[in-house]
Amino acid sequence: MNQFIHPDFKLNGKSFSYIELLSEALYLKENGQLFEKRIGKFLLEWLNNESFVFVQTSGSTGKPKQIVLQKNAMIASAKATGSFFNLQPKSTALLCLSADYIAGKMMLIRAITLGLHLDTTEPISNPLANKKYNFVAMVPMQVANSLEQLHLVETLLIGGTKVSYQLAESILKTNCKAFESYGMTETISHIAIKQIGAKQFTVLPNVNISVDERNCLVIEALELSPDKIITNDIVEILNETQFILKGRIDNVINSGGVKIFPEEIEEKLAKYISIPFFIASFPDEKFGEKVILVVEGNPFEIDTILFSDLSKYQIPKEIVFIDKFIETETNKINRKKTLEKRA
Repeated sequence: MNQFIHPDFKLNGKSFSYIELLSEALYLKENGQLFEKRIGKFLLEWLNNESFVFVQTSGSTGKPKQIVLQKNAMIASAKATGSFFNLQPKSTALLCLSADYIAGKMMLIRAITLGLHLDTTEPISNPLANKKYNFVAMVPMQVANSLEQLHLVETLLIGGTKVSYQLAESILKTNCKAFESYGMTETISHIAIKQIGAKQFTVLPNVNISVDERNCLVIEALELSPDKIITNDIVEILNETQFILKGRIDNVINSGGVKIFPEEIEEKLAKYISIPFFIASFPDEKFGEKVILVVEGNPFEIDTILFSDLSKYQIPKEIVFIDKFIETETNKINRKKTLEKRA
């Protein structure tokens, strides 16, 4: 199936017919730098006669695996993002994420589908050069290293992992319209967006949301998947199109019958702790589980005044220091493996 290529689409300043883009993809795969080889490899898969592509999950919530995504669903996702952000043909965009994963792949598909003028660059920590763009997608680490250049970006989409309190505060001081995404590989990148500074996510067009008996988010988006997508994310649904993300059910701590959401504690502590940390639990004879604070680096004295915003159930009963956190390939903290280092 020859994929549609928007007549306004440009890649690094060049326009392409189907055959020309196929040739460019082959050239990049065989002769490009590593990031270009990955772009070329995906483009060849996108332009072949199959109706699907294989995509690697990040492994942040389980073992990394390959899943199959339908190309028509990926095109629908690209159009929904274009509609949400009002991306027009000839809008300029930057691909600074790895084309090995869904976020990078979708930047290419959005450009091809919507007619964007897409530049590509190595996915380094500070990818912005002295050039203005209408639309850029980054992970938080890249944003943190690009704060002085964010005035060059009209609309910034941040994904991969949660945006910290400190980073959000820094972004709000710029004139960049920045948004945090919610989604996963299975939902073909994001299905909901929230502006930095807001609490609630807003779903994209043609996405319906509900909760199951666990209060976990259930996603119905027939253009993206023929089946309901049942997540492990506990949410509070505000209305048909908006929800607040409370935390993953995998991380919920049950201490003396009280359910505690680590992400809620982390959000409160993030105002005071600028180094990497997370909330977890250890077994406890009396309460079943006890809340612990896990901090990256060498041990130091932590003033318990930091816990003044927490309820008595949320206050960590122990502080654990681990020299270096283990991360997934997409720079998310692997909580389980990090804690195993202490054993």
